[in-house]
Amino acid sequence: MNNFNHYYDSETTRQVISVVVMNEHNVLSRIVGLFSARGYNIDSLTVAPMEGSEYSRMTIVTTGDKRVIDQIVKQLNKLIPVLKVNEHRNVVEKDTVLMKFSIENNLSDIDVIARAYHGSIQNVTDEAIIVSATDSSMRIMNFIKVMQKFNPLEVVRSGIVAMER
Repeated sequence: MNNFNHYYDSETTRQVISVVVMNEHNVLSRIVGLFSARGYNIDSLTVAPMEGSEYSRMTIVTTGDKRVIDQIVKQLNKLIPVLKVNEHRNVVEKDTVLMKFSIENNLSDIDVIARAYHGSIQNVTDEAIIVSATDSSMRIMNFIKVMQKFNPLEVVRSGIVAMER
């Protein structure tokens, strides 16, 4: 689901790549080093161990023309700790954001807007409220934009996770 293609010229595309790697030290730095050494950008990177195995799954979102994407995939496949590389074409992807607001804001307005983005209030203290939302990256970007009117104290995004349909 290349929802972001309209942000780039006709040659540049957004690509979600999942990489299954051995869960060992230096793997993340080697993969990030591969991107930085060649001047490729990583728009989003998430890593987590795969349940019941010694492997981890990395979900990388990057942009480039077909030649650049093919080169990235080829280079990833050459790395020793990499077991499998998938270029996803038709995926369900989610992004999560945590936002902190002053308790002086209208909590009911914040709650209503968060619910519209599959979100909810996660924590309330005497000074602040923390809200989370999980949705497509495009909708999370819009959620953050909408919530700016409440002057967030802090904004933290998770990065994209994706699974092929």
